[in-house]
Amino acid sequence: MTPVSGAGSGGWAAADRVDGPLRVNDVLTLPAGELGWRFSRSSGPGGQGVNTADSRVELSWVPGTSVAVAQLNEHLQLRLSDRLARQLQGGAVVIAASEYRAQLRNREAARRRLAQLLREALAPPPPKRRPTRPTRGSVERRLGSKKARARTLANRNRPAGE
Repeated sequence: MTPVSGAGSGGWAAADRVDGPLRVNDVLTLPAGELGWRFSRSSGPGGQGVNTADSRVELSWVPGTSVAVAQLNEHLQLRLSDRLARQLQGGAVVIAASEYRAQLRNREAARRRLAQLLREALAPPPPKRRPTRPTRGSVERRLGSKKARARTLANRNRPAGE
């Protein structure tokens, strides 16, 4: 086995491998069989290898047929489907990665991006803002600046005798 770059801890957990399950958070882990991979040639720098190596990666995942999503509670399923609706292409979430010259690093980047996208989609909404009144000082400053501006504009008028 070869270590995944950036693993850091030295562990060989299946969740750290690019061909293993994708752990999104404590609630959701996508099985490796649900992740679809496509490889193609990447554009950009890379010397002679750019013409021969299929380093560009497309990771696709279909949330509608996912066993992992079916195991979530109904509330999380609705939140996930609502928040992913804009990113679906033919019913699948597609992540493309081509920033690295090595296919393995692009696969890792695509997995990280998909996990981050799903974490954000599953996150609870932020608390509602409780509206507050402006402070007395801010109201006085605003009115004072309005009066000063009115005086400035009034001084620009021509004198009444002309």
